[in-house]
Amino acid sequence: MIKAKILSPLQKFVQIESFSGILLLFTTIVALLWANSPWAEGYKEIWEIELGFTSSFFELKKPLILWINDGLMAIFFFLIGLEIKRELLIGGLNTVKKMAFPLVGAIGGMSVPILLYVLMNENPETVQGWGIPMATDIAFSLAILNLLGNRVPLSLKVFLTAFAIVDDIGAVLAIALFYSNEIHVDMLAAAFVLLGFLYFLSYKGYYSKVVLVVIGIVIWTLFLKSGIHPTLAGILLAFAVPLKQKIVTPTFIDNLESILQKIKGAKKLETPILSNEQITHIDDLQKWTHKYQSPLQHLEHSLHNWVAYFIIPIFALANAGVMLFGDIHLDTTLIGILTICLVVGNSIGISTIVFVTHKLKIIDMPKDLTAQHIVGVAFLAGIGFTMSIFIASLAFETSPLYIDSAKIGILIGSFISAVIGYSILRYAKKSPLPAPDLETIRKEKPEYDKTIL
Repeated sequence: MIKAKILSPLQKFVQIESFSGILLLFTTIVALLWANSPWAEGYKEIWEIELGFTSSFFELKKPLILWINDGLMAIFFFLIGLEIKRELLIGGLNTVKKMAFPLVGAIGGMSVPILLYVLMNENPETVQGWGIPMATDIAFSLAILNLLGNRVPLSLKVFLTAFAIVDDIGAVLAIALFYSNEIHVDMLAAAFVLLGFLYFLSYKGYYSKVVLVVIGIVIWTLFLKSGIHPTLAGILLAFAVPLKQKIVTPTFIDNLESILQKIKGAKKLETPILSNEQITHIDDLQKWTHKYQSPLQHLEHSLHNWVAYFIIPIFALANAGVMLFGDIHLDTTLIGILTICLVVGNSIGISTIVFVTHKLKIIDMPKDLTAQHIVGVAFLAGIGFTMSIFIASLAFETSPLYIDSAKIGILIGSFISAVIGYSILRYAKKSPLPAPDLETIRKEKPEYDKTIL
């Protein structure tokens, strides 16, 4: 008899992100092959197709690649916003103690690469690229960890997930403050008035997907026209989604049992359709189920597969295609700087600050983690694919030369980081203590409780 494998929410999250990383790698390779094939011109032309509409009083027309980077990626940022809100309210970042371990790792993983970039960069035209090496690609890095199976403890995956979320917060702040264009205050003010309205509805316990989507599109458009990058609208909209359920578990169970009895006693038709009585009870069941679900958790769960298996791969296909051969002009200095920042900056930054703060007893590390585990995952943090390419497209928006150079530096740095990180973790010595399962982690280290993913 084959037993179904029951996965914890964290394990399901890791599984989805791991497969997403593999799909991301595949689409990256396809983009590179396509951009360096006899059909390279077609690759360029397809992303430059203009889509949108124009009227006498309003115009919204953009190339396909910008619809992906500004539109689809807003959904990606919306999902990040949902994850951040959950973590800040009930997850691994809702107290200083819980946040300490991943927070110090993220600080090292952001500050040292930025510092290295600024110190090594002597070209005033590329100085704005300092934000490129600061964020970790969670899909790729978790895919590498998943390849190692039981050789790495689950607490290491939890740590990587937590500090990658903190990295995302830092990247979002950087985009908001330093990678936006000239700001039109009137448009921005209108957007925040609508956001305030959604927050008020959330505070009062009212939530409607239709209202969120319709007003969200208007807010996204206002951000786009205001000069603030529209993907930030996704983050802010996520905070308008309530976390709390409308009814508690005992109430739901009582109503579930009542409805079950009514369905059993309802009139049954001989034809393969439901009677009106059965339909009424099923509608009641759907109503109570809707009330029982956390809107934030349900939306996060619904979007996760779309983002992991469609949006991010499409982003990679549209952005990773860089000419590597032929008559090309690249900034080799920028390529070298970004490679060093991703590989050296993250590995030194994360491992050093974690070891120092642990020595000073500022943070506690899980007992099943060794120094090799920390160093290995610090190298994996140098895989900065999705967010790094996104920031590069903003930093060098008017310079294709620097964008292509940055992409190559990101690809090289991410590849080297992945190989070194995998190698270190592949041969890392196991902790003298057996790696605890998820339930043990929850009991001993509540700060790593990831039950709602």
